[in-house]
Amino acid sequence: MTIDAHQHFWYYDSENYAWIDDSMRAIQKDFLPADLEPILQKNGFDGCVLVQVNQTEQENHDFLKFAQLYDFIKGVVGWVDLRAENLNERLEYFKSFAKLKGFRHIVQGEPVGFMQQESFVRGIRQLVNFDYTYDILIYPKQLKDALFLVRECPDNKFVIDHIAKPDIKHKEISKWSNYIRQIAQHPNVFCKISGMVTEADWYNWKKEDFYIYLDLVLEFFGTDRIMYGSDWPVCLVAGTYEEQLSIVQSYFEKLSISEKENLFGGNATRFYGLS
Repeated sequence: MTIDAHQHFWYYDSENYAWIDDSMRAIQKDFLPADLEPILQKNGFDGCVLVQVNQTEQENHDFLKFAQLYDFIKGVVGWVDLRAENLNERLEYFKSFAKLKGFRHIVQGEPVGFMQQESFVRGIRQLVNFDYTYDILIYPKQLKDALFLVRECPDNKFVIDHIAKPDIKHKEISKWSNYIRQIAQHPNVFCKISGMVTEADWYNWKKEDFYIYLDLVLEFFGTDRIMYGSDWPVCLVAGTYEEQLSIVQSYFEKLSISEKENLFGGNATRFYGLS
């Protein structure tokens, strides 16, 4: 299968989506499965992985309902309170939903050190018992915490969202690359080639701006632990679906057919257990 490994849906309102400020007017509206399906078909994708936006269990149910109605949604990454005392009970409950593949927390919005909390690490470790994945959503300032987490949890299946959001706009590389290199040394960690255009100059980026970052991600993770994701509709603030996709397609044109199959679906299918 060809898979877009990272996208979102929402019914927009200004209260629950306050992070979508006026600079992001292009996405201040509803984005639903019927909007994405023809875009995926047009661009040759068989399906996608739907990733959490809000930190509520209700959203899990909303997304799982979408996944039940639309077969192209192959997996859901939801949210659960990983520090809760009843976490095991909640994970046991969610295991009854076959398309729920893993969880994510908006760690980028938390203070540095959040992922080093004993209660958080304990919760992450519990995911292993249910074969759940974990998406790591961070800024570069939290990469040290991510390295701590993956060292503490060698049995978990991790994926770094949006190549950890380096400051592409200002061409900052060294600190980000040093930590990404160390994190990639852990074979249980994958990386999503996603969310890059929103870290660049929204209105003036060019494909070449991303190539140094992709050089390093490819070098560190290889072709068996990277996966493409659009980050649609968030990507629309800086480019169309086709424009952000063209960055990845152009750069990875040099790969073999089998390597491209891994990038555009095989690795995501294997990581998330999609069918």
